[in-house]
Amino acid sequence: MRHAIRFYLGDTLHTVAGEACSMTLLDWLRHQGRTGTKEGCNEGDCGACTVIVIRLRRGRLAVRAVNACIQLVAMLDGACVMTVEDVGGPDALHPVQKAMVAASGSQCGFCTPGFVMSMIAYRCMDGAPDDDASIDAALAGNLCRCTGYAPIVRAMKQALSIPGAPGGVSGGAPGNAPGSTPGSTAGDEDGAGAAFEARIAALQPRLLALAASDDVEIDTGTSSLFIPAHAESLAARLVAHPGTVMVAGATDVGLWITKGMRALPRLAFIAQCPDLLRLEETRSGLHVGAAVTYEEVAAPFGRMLPSFGALIARIGSTPIRNSATLCGNIANGSPIGDGPPALIAADAVLHLRHGDARRDLPLDAYFLAYGKQDLAAGEFVEGVTIPRPAPDTFYRVYKVSKRFDQDISAVCGAFALRRDAEGRIVHIRIAFGGMAATPCRARETEAFLLGRVWNEETLAKSRDILTRDFTPLSDMRASAWYRMRVAGNLLIRFFEESREAADDPDNPNVPGAPNVLEKSRGLSHV
Repeated sequence: MRHAIRFYLGDTLHTVAGEACSMTLLDWLRHQGRTGTKEGCNEGDCGACTVIVIRLRRGRLAVRAVNACIQLVAMLDGACVMTVEDVGGPDALHPVQKAMVAASGSQCGFCTPGFVMSMIAYRCMDGAPDDDASIDAALAGNLCRCTGYAPIVRAMKQALSIPGAPGGVSGGAPGNAPGSTPGSTAGDEDGAGAAFEARIAALQPRLLALAASDDVEIDTGTSSLFIPAHAESLAARLVAHPGTVMVAGATDVGLWITKGMRALPRLAFIAQCPDLLRLEETRSGLHVGAAVTYEEVAAPFGRMLPSFGALIARIGSTPIRNSATLCGNIANGSPIGDGPPALIAADAVLHLRHGDARRDLPLDAYFLAYGKQDLAAGEFVEGVTIPRPAPDTFYRVYKVSKRFDQDISAVCGAFALRRDAEGRIVHIRIAFGGMAATPCRARETEAFLLGRVWNEETLAKSRDILTRDFTPLSDMRASAWYRMRVAGNLLIRFFEESREAADDPDNPNVPGAPNVLEKSRGLSHV
């Protein structure tokens, strides 16, 4: 049992214990004199606090932009943190910094360090695309209110045209940016970019040496922090202390602390627990461990359930998806989480554990009432399995919100349909978030549809029945009337798209994944 955490800040190894472990990373950095990382919203929305965190994930280096304002220091055990102070210098700017200067991408400068770190993390990504939509998505978590986004996007494109990082530090072989000449140093003549990326690549053996083989317990004076090395020790801890709050990405718990000012006497940090990092794609489906992030599941879902894969791109921002977990989105029981309705429609099964005892539970049975889940004291979510849909299943997810990026749904609807040769419905799932106190199925509508021919008459009757399944509330995001109307309209949309797909399955204009990605503009903050 250790009683301190170890991580790198730049090239310096830090051993941290006691109260400092319960600080936010942003506050801790400022105590270290790293004032380039700024505090803006303090809730993971504006991106002024963006830093890069490098970890070993499944044997590879993962270079990720994260929000320092809602990350807790205890979460950094075994990692490396890079801030804007680690990038370039007064005499040798990183290519991203050079591009920002050349494109006039900074005005007041408050947001610039966060943009720079997001841009560098994106440049380090395997095969980072340089099209507008991809760059917009990568920078959607960074807010600028004076420069405008066009110069920043131009700077990102320019930085991507400079050879170096793409593919080189995220686990792939060293590569060159699109259109660059192998071996060229154009745009990085002083070598600052190459030097920075070489420092990241050199981290692999250092982080491997820090890999935890024992549990960590830290007494901060006001709270007890536990970092399990294995699921068994986590299970034992939760049985002994059932009030312990589990923390994976802290995208929810972080706000309890920074906005709610809540005191949390016992926390367990699971982000680096190897047993909970299982991500397995098989012929039968996809298994996702409790510590697997949304960013990590995006590609597997894109292959198995493309519409869900597209939805993931609309959950938070890249820094949020780099931290937030799919199972965390389930476990917190939010009635407006986007993941649960999509998973319910896919017949996902939750894996729960209490000590050495395990049980499986259909996800739609997990949510009992507002703030109440089918979870015993000391029991925790160990993972979730999503069965691979039958080849003739038509599956769609639709998210309706005021903004495209970084917004909570007013309504999120998910549908799965399968018909026989006569056109009769043999399988139907309809699930909604934002329509009730929990994410839930439209059971009366499903019962009506089962066995019926999927036509206009059936659709019209099912819309009427849908109003009996839900009694939504009015709040700041939408009125009850609006939510009910939207839910009915999404059912119509699903009907139209399923009919189009059935009539002409080879038509390239029949929507595949892009139902939640109808974005023809630039960055969502514009």
